[in-house]
Amino acid sequence: MAVTSVFVNLPVKDVQRSRAFFGALGYSFDERFSDEKSACLVLKEESIFAMLLAEPFFKGFIKKEIADSASTTEVITALAAESREEVDRLVDTALASGGSPASDTMEEGPMYVRSFQDPDGHHWEVVYMDMSAMQ
Repeated sequence: MAVTSVFVNLPVKDVQRSRAFFGALGYSFDERFSDEKSACLVLKEESIFAMLLAEPFFKGFIKKEIADSASTTEVITALAAESREEVDRLVDTALASGGSPASDTMEEGPMYVRSFQDPDGHHWEVVYMDMSAMQ
């Protein structure tokens, strides 16, 4: 099966707050898949999306409890950046817009990683990989 697009579904307490947070980071939303109980965050145009679903709406798709992202990490969503500066800009903006630190900065060889938690506690990593150093 060839995958044509990816939709990651994340529960959020307040859809509008999540829209404002990710909008401040420079992301857009696909309004075709957005309403008062969901926001379709565009991570890569026409191929990678995060569906930010109000918790009661999210609950309708699952049989288990929603993970408490304040005390557990259910997933780490990693975003690849084009430069170290882009990593710093995105994470610094996230922290200034209501996000919180998720873990320490990591520098290992050609890899540079910083992370943040969004207002709902979801863990996001922003990664730059210097491919020229890997040759």
